[in-house]
Amino acid sequence: MAEDPLISHPPDICLILRAHGEQLWMTAELLPIVRQLEQPGAIPDDQVGAALAYLEVMWLDAATRAADTDAARAELDRARAERDRVLCEQACRYHAAVRRLRTAVAHRVTELIGVHEHAAAHAPVADRYANS
Repeated sequence: MAEDPLISHPPDICLILRAHGEQLWMTAELLPIVRQLEQPGAIPDDQVGAALAYLEVMWLDAATRAADTDAARAELDRARAERDRVLCEQACRYHAAVRRLRTAVAHRVTELIGVHEHAAAHAPVADRYANS
């Protein structure tokens, strides 16, 4: 019997995996950069501009990951009636925790890069940090 390569995960499992992946990525990849930039003198002055530009690109990646996680939550909400209630509730609580982390990180990142979540960036990333 051959395995079907198109097998999809149930929505509750998919949300748990997406939320876990987003949380792990934020804590392992994004937050170390934020912490370095927040610590005075941790990055040489001539490298601060490049670090800020890198943070901004990472933040764009974070937004994509967040959208994927939120889409998994929406899929779970659509299929909720036919799913295991306990697992759905756990997945939703995990998603809520990741959203709280996302909000806390968003505040720290926007303080550093000076671009607010809904504001359009008027200059290319390289130009904004050229003099930093």
